[in-house]
Amino acid sequence: MITLTDTAATKVKQLIDAEDEDGLALRVTVRPGGCCSGFAYEMFFDTDVAADDVKSTFGDVSVVADASSAHLLEGATLDYSDGIDRSGFAITNPNVESSGGCGCSH
Repeated sequence: MITLTDTAATKVKQLIDAEDEDGLALRVTVRPGGCCSGFAYEMFFDTDVAADDVKSTFGDVSVVADASSAHLLEGATLDYSDGIDRSGFAITNPNVESSGGCGCSH
C-alpha cells in the first residue's frame, strides 16, 4: 500500500477538513498503462469504503485502495510540495519499469 510523507498527510488532512464531511478517506486507484507504459493514478475523497479495500492510516488521515490498486501501490510514496518550481502531489512508485518523460509515474 502507498505511504504518505508527513507533508502529504498534512496537506490531505487540510483538504479533508475543508470538505467538512465526516468519514472521508483518501482513495487512491491505479490504472495500468496510463502513459509511457507506467500507471495513471486517481485520488479523491470517498466515504464508501468496501470491506475488501486495503486501508492505512497516517496520523488523522485514512487512505484506502481496492486490492488490485493496493498491490500496484506497494512501496509507492505520495508526497506534496509547494514551491516555485513545482507544486502539488507526486507519487513515486518503484513498481514502474520504464521512466518516460511524460511525468505520469516515476
